[in-house]
Amino acid sequence: MRARRSLRKTTFVWVAVLLAVAGSIAASVAYLYSKSETADFLDGQLRQIALNAGPGLSTAAAPTAADQDPEDRVAVSIWDANGRLVHQSLPGVALPLLPSVGFAVLRINGEAWRVYSLHGAGRSVEVAQRVTVRNEIAGNAAMGVALPVLLLIPLSWLVVGFALHRTLWRLDVLADELATRSVMATEPLPLTDVPAELTPLVAGMNSLIVRLHEALAAQKRFLADAAHTLRTPIAALQIEIGNLTPDVPPARTRLQALAAGARRAAGLVDQLLRLARLDEPQFPRGTLFDAGALLLGCVADQAAFAARKGIDLGADVSSPALILGVEDEARALFTNLIENALTYTPEGGKVDVSLRRDGDWFSAEILDTGAGLPPGAETHIFERFYRAAPEAADGTGLGLAIARRIADRHSFGLDVRNRADGIRGVLARVTMPVAGA
Repeated sequence: MRARRSLRKTTFVWVAVLLAVAGSIAASVAYLYSKSETADFLDGQLRQIALNAGPGLSTAAAPTAADQDPEDRVAVSIWDANGRLVHQSLPGVALPLLPSVGFAVLRINGEAWRVYSLHGAGRSVEVAQRVTVRNEIAGNAAMGVALPVLLLIPLSWLVVGFALHRTLWRLDVLADELATRSVMATEPLPLTDVPAELTPLVAGMNSLIVRLHEALAAQKRFLADAAHTLRTPIAALQIEIGNLTPDVPPARTRLQALAAGARRAAGLVDQLLRLARLDEPQFPRGTLFDAGALLLGCVADQAAFAARKGIDLGADVSSPALILGVEDEARALFTNLIENALTYTPEGGKVDVSLRRDGDWFSAEILDTGAGLPPGAETHIFERFYRAAPEAADGTGLGLAIARRIADRHSFGLDVRNRADGIRGVLARVTMPVAGA
């Protein structure tokens, strides 16, 4: 098995190599640059020493110097034993005869000069050089050292970036995999090419995924078992209620209330069972079906409920509207949205259902004239058991949660919000891709 790449070791090796290469290049460039500058300067100094070695030598007889910069010329003055000036190499640069030997700094004609004095038995000699020449040499040497470093800074960015990319690219792949990973996925995250320092983190995430999956599976089993367990006694209760035929009006009223409660309990159990089934990771094979005909059937199924509440339920549906999906789940999606609109619309209100094609998409809309959504409810309406308003309306708080789950499984768009046409109420819109588009 191949050893895991260490992030610390890899970064250290690349940075060490970079610094070694950068140091070698900087030293080499600085050496060559300084050598060239120093050679030119010292060659000029040798020429000037030869020209000032004694009388009778002329610059005309000297070969051309490599550096003709006048600033590099030294000033040489010689005095005899009586203090008379017998030689001056640079006209216009009058060096004063200093009483003491050694080095000194003088200002001559507004320029700083470094002067060396030497007194003998028969004569005195002073040699001076401009301070700017020394500063120029120091500046050039500094530039020779700094320039390679400055040029290597962007190169170091590239090298370090390349090293980190080679080491951390697996983390980018891992992040993309986590971003697109299904909540129902149970496979552990791969540890291949993950840096050794991050292996415990990925292993901990895998352990967390296993625990979350076990907790989710336990919740689903409980939900399904509870729904199945409650279904039998509720069905028996509805049968017994149907067998009762009281003639006393107060008993009839109580019996109707009891029957309504049993119906609500049965509806809640059915929705819980459907939620448990929708949480299964396996998606059934989709088929082509006519969404327009299905939507009209859902409207017809809710017509009796709308009539009992005194609500005007209308439909304007273009058919055929072929889409690919699970027909039973699409029916549950439309039924929940229509039933939700009827539940929260008061007597005398309207619920309009429509289906239109817009390019490569079908758009189904359910408009109601109910109470609308309170501020801030849009972020919670798809949560399980959440009920927006009013509290007196009959509902379980699971209809929109089921609709959201079905829409996500089919990659349908689902949007529920307050109407924007100036009429109070809610607009629910489902967008579905045209089959084959």
